[in-house]
Amino acid sequence: MPAPQQRPTVKKKQETYTRFNPSLAFQLAAPHTWVAALTPILLAYTYTAITYSGNISFLLAFILLVISVAMQSAANILNDYFDYKKGTDSLENSSEDAFDAVLVYNHLNPKTVLAYAVALLVVAALLGFYLVYITGWPLLVLGLIGAVVVVIYSAGKTPISYLPVGEIIIGIVMGGLVTVASCYVLSGILDPLVLLIAIPCIIGIGMILYTNNTCDIEKDIEAHRKTLAVTLGRKTAVNTYKTTIIIWLIAIIAIIGIYYAPGMPFILLLVLAAFPTLRAIFANPLNQKTRDGAMAQIVTLNVVFMSFYCLALATSSLITWI
Repeated sequence: MPAPQQRPTVKKKQETYTRFNPSLAFQLAAPHTWVAALTPILLAYTYTAITYSGNISFLLAFILLVISVAMQSAANILNDYFDYKKGTDSLENSSEDAFDAVLVYNHLNPKTVLAYAVALLVVAALLGFYLVYITGWPLLVLGLIGAVVVVIYSAGKTPISYLPVGEIIIGIVMGGLVTVASCYVLSGILDPLVLLIAIPCIIGIGMILYTNNTCDIEKDIEAHRKTLAVTLGRKTAVNTYKTTIIIWLIAIIAIIGIYYAPGMPFILLLVLAAFPTLRAIFANPLNQKTRDGAMAQIVTLNVVFMSFYCLALATSSLITWI
């Protein structure tokens, strides 16, 4: 009986991915969201400068800035990666924005993208351990909380980004926790008042996520994401969005008016500078077609609000000192 013929081995065709390069690395990091990493450090530096006497280390502030940007970028990349793994992002539902669904749109190797995110987290961790060494263990606790949130925001069976509390948690961690940690590094003091001063920063960062999620309601419903916007429904989500922007502005006015009254003239300038963006964002229907414009508007509003807020804080201290 002749021996059975063996089937010829068929080599599996290796998938060809787009070559990873600095331009794609920059896009994956989503720099348009870095305002969420920059404003807490700016606020912490300003508050520390006006509250505590002595020289503030510019080097420490720069290290904090690098850590914050690295963690924000890693969070963005991990979000892209896990959205790809879950099938949430596809060529059909990604926008024309160069920073939207970068992994899918540019056909990148998922393993390379994941390695890039991990590398950024390692850089943040190494710099963070250096700061812990020169400041103390409270920073380690705050840093570990932040790192865990960065990972579980996108990873796991039910990530934070799929829940109605996503915007709130990220706002508190990035806007509040990072500001508190940064003030501790710059001053050596854990000051509970920082959380009150950071309320506008918390709201602003939360609103960046809420803008994205409100525009993506239909897309998120298909992906079974129960974000706050999805839970509220489109009409209520849009109304809540506009109301929160008003509350955001009121919070800034209240904090400056009560605690830093000499800085109030800058609040008038804030309103004047923000008016064109406010008018545009209130007219925006916040849907998938206007998503790119809405994201640019909320980022601009964050820059204007937080810049003039910090100027009001600094000016108030200067006038009081004189």
